Amino acid sequence: MSAAGPDDGERAALRAELLEQVDRLERSGGDVRDLSVAVRAMGELATAARVFSPWHDRPKVTIFGSARVSETAPQYALARDVAARLAARGWMVVSGAGPGIMEAAARGAGEEATLGVNIELPFERGANRYVEADTRLVEMKYFFTRKVALTRESAAFVFFPGGVGTMDELFELLTLLHTGKTSPAPIVLADVDGGRYWESWLDFVTGSIIEAGYLDDAARDLVRVCHDAAAIELEVVTFFSNYRGFTHHDGHGRMDLVTAPDEATRTRIAEVLAGVSGPGEVSVDGGTLNFPFDGRHYAELRRVIDLVNRAAGPPPR
Repeated sequence: MSAAGPDDGERAALRAELLEQVDRLERSGGDVRDLSVAVRAMGELATAARVFSPWHDRPKVTIFGSARVSETAPQYALARDVAARLAARGWMVVSGAGPGIMEAAARGAGEEATLGVNIELPFERGANRYVEADTRLVEMKYFFTRKVALTRESAAFVFFPGGVGTMDELFELLTLLHTGKTSPAPIVLADVDGGRYWESWLDFVTGSIIEAGYLDDAARDLVRVCHDAAAIELEVVTFFSNYRGFTHHDGHGRMDLVTAPDEATRTRIAEVLAGVSGPGEVSVDGGTLNFPFDGRHYAELRRVIDLVNRAAGPPPR
């Protein structure tokens, strides 16, 4: 008999809780469709976890965009190039496994660096031919479970122009980042040179949401607009050139870094945070940056990440 692992107790407790929740739903005597949705959703999430598990330690980037982009479109070529560049750096590329931008991403990354999360739709043919169906593809019925699978393990996100599906995915991810429901991550808004899709989107966000008082102006810092593959690649890798992770507890933030920032950078960080988290000491303990953080202002936190990355110099090419 093998020795118990450090997580075995937690696993057993979670398994018992899951079974209890399913049993409670069944015993409630409600509509059988509620039980069907719960079982199907759990099955889809469990399948995604199994498919992603062999690559748990590989950094992942999810690429989003329209299914209606043709193979000859310049956006297709750009998405293919971006995926190839990031795969060459060791990143796994996650996409929706469909046509258009999703196909371009899988094609550029190559079969060994591609993971696909497809949605079952009556008007689409299924997964594209560049995703290996047996071990690197998940087929899902529900959009909400699909969005979990597309975002939960990824550390970076690249959005190409798209329709309501792309907008749904972008606004949900922004909501998660803005509220701290997911770890800080780069969001790159990608388009070809001369494209105005994202500039028009930012005009709407600024004029109809920020200026109306529904959102702070700092939220614009959560995204970056780029118009060529090299710039998109640089935005992704620069985010992690010095920054490694963030946690917060009881009014204090802890940021893990490769290189501690100098005094001038710490002073600038204190200035950025003073108006939102209140006054407090910004200190360094080895590779850890400590500072006051109220658990709300994640857009300002992105500004802190940019500061510590710039202070450490450019990432390796």
